[in-house]
Amino acid sequence: MTDSTAAPAPREAEAGAPRDESGRRGTKRGSHRRRGSRLRSAAPVVAVWAVTRAALLLCVFKVVTLPGPDFTNDVNVIYRGWYEVLRSGVFPENDVTWQYPPAAALAILSPALLSFLDYASAFYLLALAADAVTFGLLLRTSARPGRSRAGVWSWVAGVALLGPTAYARYDLMVTAVAVGALLAGARHPRAAGALAAFGALVKVWPALLLLGTPRGRRTRTAWTAALITGVAVAGLFAATMPGAFAFLEFQQDRGTEVESLGALALHVARQFGWEGQVLLNYGSMEFVGPYVHLVSDAALVLTLFAFAWLLTWRLRAVEWTSSTPADAALTAVLLFVTTSRVISPQYMIWLVGVAAVCLTLRAGCQGLPAVLVLGATAVTLLEFPLGFAHVVASDWLGLVLMAVRNGLLVAASLLACVRLWRSTRPAVDGTAEDVTTPPSARTRATSP
Repeated sequence: MTDSTAAPAPREAEAGAPRDESGRRGTKRGSHRRRGSRLRSAAPVVAVWAVTRAALLLCVFKVVTLPGPDFTNDVNVIYRGWYEVLRSGVFPENDVTWQYPPAAALAILSPALLSFLDYASAFYLLALAADAVTFGLLLRTSARPGRSRAGVWSWVAGVALLGPTAYARYDLMVTAVAVGALLAGARHPRAAGALAAFGALVKVWPALLLLGTPRGRRTRTAWTAALITGVAVAGLFAATMPGAFAFLEFQQDRGTEVESLGALALHVARQFGWEGQVLLNYGSMEFVGPYVHLVSDAALVLTLFAFAWLLTWRLRAVEWTSSTPADAALTAVLLFVTTSRVISPQYMIWLVGVAAVCLTLRAGCQGLPAVLVLGATAVTLLEFPLGFAHVVASDWLGLVLMAVRNGLLVAASLLACVRLWRSTRPAVDGTAEDVTTPPSARTRATSP
């Protein structure tokens, strides 16, 4: 009797609910409520993004001046010079500072879209637009089930912590492409592959984003799309613009830049009378002197070891989660950056973008490495531009800044490797090795 008398209650309540145009009750009102709730919950992060980005624009437009070297020289002088050459239909193949894949020309030429502004102003506004696109992608993804807004906050914080250098380099543009590739991977592997390949032809590192795609059909789809896109875009540039691949020769001649991990040994050596010096070389401040080539070679060996480890992980991984592609991408980019002969400040934008994707996925295992990345980004602002004179001089403050920043990157890299390895190993006695990953989110690789 109780069940039969209680049953009509929902039906009676439903009878009074308004119908939408399709005849369904309550759908329109509920949709509006949900949309309004999402907008209200997003308001704080949108407001913080707007305030911090206004501060960055004030810096790049020199309304507010920061101490240290002029971080806008790359845009005002170097990029502008490349722009004049590129728009004539050739690459700057006689300029050793041009060390980028051919599609980087699109980023350098992009200010032509705002031809009513001077080059630098147009570039800064386009960097803001790339930032906004990335922010929007992360914000939209964070509203889905199984997602978190932590990634959105980390993006807002990370770009702000790096300071105006973020808007004075074209790395924000390629990072927007990379974030789009990672977020598209689960549902649209073909689009993810195409975006990763295009990003790689802008600045190489987005090729690492495909390392963690689940073995089988998704990998074949993504990698095939990447191969087709890469060949098509590279072939187009090679056929239409002379000097498209001159950058390869210039890149291999790079030395040890003062902010790199290997440079720490040379900073310490200067305290004990080493006769080397810091000079502007190949577009950055590099160490020049005895034994520098040994440090550069050691960095290359470390990079090879890092990629050997990544290949071993790929071959031995057994279980994938929904976040494994992003977790693997962060690990790979961390290893690529940390072992590089050059760790320019703008490299941190790459890490911030990939880390933000990892934090957006609740199933991810790279929370702590992502936090370490944010810490390293904050220290990067202290060393460039604020304390760059101390870094170049190798004094105690410069040495401390480099030791802390690069130490955080090393810690993040090692921790990311451990967590990635554990997250893709099979369960032991019915218990997953990585307790941060829900068992329901795991899938077992079925093909070699």
